[in-house]
Amino acid sequence: MKLKKFFKIFFLILLVVILILSVYVWLQKPSNVRDWNDDQKVLSYFERDNNLITVYNIRNINYRSVSDFDVDYYDKTFDLEKIKTVDYIVEPFADWRGLAHTFLSFGFENEKGEMDYIAISVEIRKEKGESFSPWKGLLDQFELMYVVADENDVIKLRTNYRKDEMYLYPIDTYLEKKQLLFVDMLERANHLKNNPEFYNTIWSTCTTNILDHINKIRQDKISKWDYRIFFPGYSDKIAYDVELLDTDLSFEEARKKFQINSLAEAWQEGESFSEVIRQNLK
Repeated sequence: MKLKKFFKIFFLILLVVILILSVYVWLQKPSNVRDWNDDQKVLSYFERDNNLITVYNIRNINYRSVSDFDVDYYDKTFDLEKIKTVDYIVEPFADWRGLAHTFLSFGFENEKGEMDYIAISVEIRKEKGESFSPWKGLLDQFELMYVVADENDVIKLRTNYRKDEMYLYPIDTYLEKKQLLFVDMLERANHLKNNPEFYNTIWSTCTTNILDHINKIRQDKISKWDYRIFFPGYSDKIAYDVELLDTDLSFEEARKKFQINSLAEAWQEGESFSEVIRQNLK
């Protein structure tokens, strides 16, 4: 009887806690007006004129270390007819491969016949003093943002300063689908600029948002319930399995080939960082 009474009290307390947390989450309202970290104060957006896409506030941080940097932004116009590449980038975290950050980068041929790259990274928007917590991410404690940035910023930060593993996988798809994917992600950035949303550790992460965009250009949709979506360090295997990656190698060989850390760390001032990290793609 005592054990039965204990379980009744336990479940009653659990129910009360769940109700309190539910009310707390329900009362939270997303906002774009907070005391943001210096590297996340400014939101990117775009305007379209037929095939010309002008992106405003492309972030281009100059890092001296993870915590010492100068924030800068620039605007740039891209011709959708000149889009050549899309790359899927995976950054497994050190403690366990299942935890990772993922984002996309798009390559455009410019007037000189050279390549310009622009990355779009779905992230939490941190207030000053905040750090990521998966538990806080379940309780509407982080807004969602689309960081539109130069590769010298978002990739070099991770390879050369954080020293995280980085994998850059070329995506194999048609020109029209590359265009649709690029515009769709920028339209989401525009939407969030005027209609803030919360990040959610399960339902609205870097990888789940990318999946939503990818599924818009695929006839055969990728399942949202694949466990590798929730453990994105393994999401490159999904891309491989559905033949989204541009490679004829085995998956193990592809993962080895497309790791870019040694290339990034060999980069020298004056060289094009984006070209250096893609030497293995040639």
